[in-house]
Amino acid sequence: MNNKVTIIGAGSVGATVAYTLVATGSVAEIVLIDVNEAKAKGEALDILQATPYLSPAKIYFGTYEDAVGSDIVVVTSGVGRKPGQSRIDLTQTNVNILKSIAPQIVKYAPDALYLFVANPVDVLTYVFCKITGVPRNRVIGTGTTLDSIRLRTRLSELYSVNQQQVHAYVLGEHGDSSFVAWSTADISGIPLKEYENTLTDKSVLKVAPYTHEEVEEYVKKSGGQIIAGKGATFYGIAACVTKIINCIYSSAYSILPVSTVLDGEYGISDVALSTLCAISSEGIVTTLTPKLSDEEVEKMKHSAEVLKGVIAQIEI
Repeated sequence: MNNKVTIIGAGSVGATVAYTLVATGSVAEIVLIDVNEAKAKGEALDILQATPYLSPAKIYFGTYEDAVGSDIVVVTSGVGRKPGQSRIDLTQTNVNILKSIAPQIVKYAPDALYLFVANPVDVLTYVFCKITGVPRNRVIGTGTTLDSIRLRTRLSELYSVNQQQVHAYVLGEHGDSSFVAWSTADISGIPLKEYENTLTDKSVLKVAPYTHEEVEEYVKKSGGQIIAGKGATFYGIAACVTKIINCIYSSAYSILPVSTVLDGEYGISDVALSTLCAISSEGIVTTLTPKLSDEEVEKMKHSAEVLKGVIAQIEI
């Protein structure tokens, strides 16, 4: 691989993704593409001038032609919902933006892996596969990776443990119909419902009382709270994108809850949503179907129907 990433969209998310990739030494070359050339050039120069104290990297503003040789193309371009705008109208707007981008980028980076960040991420992941013919294993949506790290953050607070020791996932749509797969959640291999009983000294680590509903509300409302406070969310999603890219460049398969077009998993097909996937330099090597409770399987199917309902109302 060339260790080269192209990022389409140099707004808050795209620029933060670029900075995080450089700060973590994840890539050697980054191309920033944006219709606002001045913004993209400014972001690229600002990040480039930080490299002496970060990691050596080449980062610059470019056009679609500069994407030649990219291993990964990250798509962050899209618009947020305006006051009074329906979800369907927003979806159609961002689908139209994608339709204008897709032919140009695929022309110059036909063999790249495509990583979608812009929302509605599940719909855009699906539409891109449909309109370009790029194989589904090479099209990845960030999906519920962000929801899942929000979940892990909250559970780590409640259980007073290192965030990286918590293994728990949000699955389904990156949106209102997402759900927590509580049946698979654990702390270092110990199921959550058993964890507290395994503590030999319960005075050392106190588990705060909570309900599943409270945690799920935290996960679903966190984004809105951040947007209300600072106007946008970008650190969390930048960490997710960096994690996915590092997994792609890794020599070992990594398991993440990302959005992909399903083909029979849990009885669901022809729609993109998040399940656990093994990721490598080939993209999505395989999807996993961890054993979920009957209720969770129904929630997964409901999420698929919600997304299919949205897709049915837009023009692809």
